[in-house]
Amino acid sequence: MVEFRVEKDSLGPVNVPANAYYGAQTQRAVDNFPVSGLKPYPAFIWSMAIIKRAAAEVHLDLGLLDEQMAKAIMQAADEVLAGTHNAQFVVDPFQAGAGTSHNMNTNEVIANRANEILGYKLDDAKKPVNPNDHVNMAQSTNDTIPTAIRLGALWRFDELVNTLQACVDAFRAKSKEWDEITKSGRTHLQDAVPIRLGQEVGGWAKAIERDIEKIKQAAESVRRLGIGGTANGTGLNAHPEYHSRMVKKLSQLSGLTLYESDDLFESMQSMQDAVFISSAIKTAAQDFIRIANDIRLLSSGPTTGLAELTCPPVQPGSSIMPGKVNPVMAEMLNMAMFHIMGNDLTVTLAGQAGQLELNVMMPIIAHNLFESMHVMIGAVRAFTEKCVVGLVANREKAEGWLAKNPILVTALNPVIGYQKGAEVAKKSLAEDRSIKEIVVDLGYMTEEEASKALDARAMTEGGIQGIAAGG
Repeated sequence: MVEFRVEKDSLGPVNVPANAYYGAQTQRAVDNFPVSGLKPYPAFIWSMAIIKRAAAEVHLDLGLLDEQMAKAIMQAADEVLAGTHNAQFVVDPFQAGAGTSHNMNTNEVIANRANEILGYKLDDAKKPVNPNDHVNMAQSTNDTIPTAIRLGALWRFDELVNTLQACVDAFRAKSKEWDEITKSGRTHLQDAVPIRLGQEVGGWAKAIERDIEKIKQAAESVRRLGIGGTANGTGLNAHPEYHSRMVKKLSQLSGLTLYESDDLFESMQSMQDAVFISSAIKTAAQDFIRIANDIRLLSSGPTTGLAELTCPPVQPGSSIMPGKVNPVMAEMLNMAMFHIMGNDLTVTLAGQAGQLELNVMMPIIAHNLFESMHVMIGAVRAFTEKCVVGLVANREKAEGWLAKNPILVTALNPVIGYQKGAEVAKKSLAEDRSIKEIVVDLGYMTEEEASKALDARAMTEGGIQGIAAGG
């Protein structure tokens, strides 16, 4: 049997599990929102706790909070920051608008733990630390949740960037390793002019580098904090120095570079910065989908496809076909990136759903943004370690396809012209003979000229084939 204690809020008494640090408002949220069974991401727990930790110290410094009480709150918040009480955060992401339930879950856990530190029992009617009056002093859900979203996005920011950079580095290593492999390029999924495999893979690496740049740019915007705006941006009930002191204290406690908001009203009304960083992550996701699909195409076969690459055989590919091996890491990456793109759509829709001084959709913005970061870190890390690092190039297959490619005739355009080039390409396909043979037989070029102009490796360096520089 579960034992209960009675806690009270402004609506009256509520039965709460006897040993729970949370209180009445959290229990009401648990009862009211049995939606998904999901719990808040650690980033959301951490970011709210560090706000409470900073606020207690700022109010102690300002002489607005009793020293003993402030230090108990700070100790309790430090325990939450360390992950000690994660199980006490029980409110579903689909909850009351703006995040009041999550804010009160944080306030109640820290208040009750602080009371315990001060020597009071959880069911003591004379507990001195109050969740609203003390832990939530000079705060509102309306300024703490937007601040927490920003801090939470920065909490794993370095981990996200480092994970993406590790993938870039792995592709760069493959690009260097495969730079001598000349293969057929493909546009419209049809034969195109030659490209080196190293160049192709180097393009993947550069795309992800560009994505990192965009994510870094977006991260700069979430460093602006609107804490201190309280209910609607005016700062009612907050000390005049509270905003600036909080930003400084949060920087010290978190080790993050943070800035004061230049407009507390905008910081509360607009979710554009959260939408921006979600969109930057989504942009990276679409690049990863494209790259994963390229790897799936290039590794297709192995006997009836392109088979220019071989993915590491990390697990059997079929429950019925013996010996089948599939590009499962690329498939996993696609699914993860699709999920991130769906999360971003939710963040975007929620971002535009604010009215007047507040956006009440912040809980789902927080959850989806933190989930996107979590999924991208895990998916890209696994893809890099279990696919990219172990990719093998099949040089014989790649160069074999290139040898049959009639589009090599493109390099002859400056010498024989487009129309004659088309004639040569068609004849090569129809007779299953090389471009070189056809162009020499037709008398359009000598064998020496054709050999020089049809040097596939030279084609990958650009320029005009068959014509000397300056000629």
